[in-house]
Amino acid sequence: MKRVRCPKCDNYITFDESRYTSGQSLVFECPNCNKQFGIRIGVSQLRNVQKEEHPDENANESGLGSIVVIENVFHFKQVIPLQMGDNTIGRYMKGSKINTPIETNDPSIDLLHCVLNVSRTKRGTLQYVLRDGPSFTGTFVDNEILGDRERRVITDGTLFTIGATSIILRTGD
Repeated sequence: MKRVRCPKCDNYITFDESRYTSGQSLVFECPNCNKQFGIRIGVSQLRNVQKEEHPDENANESGLGSIVVIENVFHFKQVIPLQMGDNTIGRYMKGSKINTPIETNDPSIDLLHCVLNVSRTKRGTLQYVLRDGPSFTGTFVDNEILGDRERRVITDGTLFTIGATSIILRTGD
């Protein structure tokens, strides 16, 4: 089942996508506000990056870990693989320079909200360091806001929050 969002009232409408072919256009009428809108069945521009079909199976292909965006009213569950170096996390917008985009309509997430740096220590183990973007709403780790220039080392299972979105780190080691 797929969900589409009404562009007028943000109401979700679910439908069975398996009944349609890729490239086919559909017209919906929102039962909430009666707005008519169309969509084209196809693949999301971010789907290949996020591997949404089986997110947990493909989360750690690179061996560097991933972040799991917990589903809420603003977006669906997303598993986004990490890369070595700075992973700039923020709201997806076409043409933006972030490399770890979250597909969401959460207005409290900035286009560049925070940065998660993946590096190796002298002993060869992976280290994950989180810092704020800087963002307007802040980045929270274990319900504590990160300071302006604060960097926090986080580990597997750490929950951090940006805007109204909660994210869990899944490390590669």
